[in-house]
Amino acid sequence: MRVAIAGAGNVGSFIANDLFAAGHEVLLIEQQPEIRDRAEVADGVEWFIGDACEVTSLADAGLDRCDVVVAATGDDEDNLVVSLLAKQEFAVPRVIARVNHPQNEWMFNENWGVDLSVSTPHLITALVEEAVTVGRLVRLLQFEGGNVRLVEVTLADDSPVMDKAIREVEIPRDATVVAVIRGEHVVMPRGDTVFEARDEVLALVTPESEDAMRRILTGA
Repeated sequence: MRVAIAGAGNVGSFIANDLFAAGHEVLLIEQQPEIRDRAEVADGVEWFIGDACEVTSLADAGLDRCDVVVAATGDDEDNLVVSLLAKQEFAVPRVIARVNHPQNEWMFNENWGVDLSVSTPHLITALVEEAVTVGRLVRLLQFEGGNVRLVEVTLADDSPVMDKAIREVEIPRDATVVAVIRGEHVVMPRGDTVFEARDEVLALVTPESEDAMRRILTGA
């Protein structure tokens, strides 16, 4: 997989090193040469010095050959522009954007070419809730501009699905249980999988099915 990352700051450089170590082709796009000179990036990572908000720069960088673009600069406006150009001008299949200021998260959607946005403050909040909350549905991540959501709930003792098999539960057509974490083990859900107290249930839902899954899993 070939990945282009716009922004070679601490976040962009870390992502580049991780993806390169995992065996992917990685291209870092950075406007300021001095950032490249001091960045601690693996030798095999490619560099392109140019403005990722300019179509000509992205064309020269070969963005049309990339499978994924990550807009990881420290400026939300730049990340939106990079995402839009990547999707509309170069038809990049997957665009992931960093949200620096949580109040801007609502803009990071398919209208700006964003397939997945990552807001660190919101993600940390969700992970804290996931770690300490029982019997409450927690939204962990959003995909496709919010049209697909990964949610989690730790089943309380009085959950409506307690001791029921998945096939016995009327799960909405546009929702699915993707994993059940039981103790230290991950249970791949099947029709005969029976829900138990304190199971951590991970599900993919749409905005339309999220409330229904909340009622099914929590009774609230």
